[in-house]
Amino acid sequence: MRQALGVLLLAALAVAAPASVASADSTAQDVAYGTGSVLTTLVYAPFKATFCILGGVTSAFTLPFAGPQTAEKVVSAGCGGTWVITPSALRGRESIRFVGGRPGNETGPSRSATRQ
Repeated sequence: MRQALGVLLLAALAVAAPASVASADSTAQDVAYGTGSVLTTLVYAPFKATFCILGGVTSAFTLPFAGPQTAEKVVSAGCGGTWVITPSALRGRESIRFVGGRPGNETGPSRSATRQ
């Protein structure tokens, strides 16, 4: 089982190698990136699902002590983010976010607080 997972990961990384920027995307490249995205998603999705489940369990323990807003933040951090690795992500055109959260809800000081 470990060897099969290693072979799948190695194949996904080999397919995801960056192509020449100067050349136009060909059908063969599209097929390669599509195959790479499927293989990478097959490896990535179980880890993401495990993280989401652990976030849900942690959220359930957080709810009575910190309230519903904090529990919602915990579960959205665990279950939000990227679930499927697309060909665009392999090309570097879009980012992959393992930890989610609501868009625009970055941690740290707010923009208005830093302007004052």
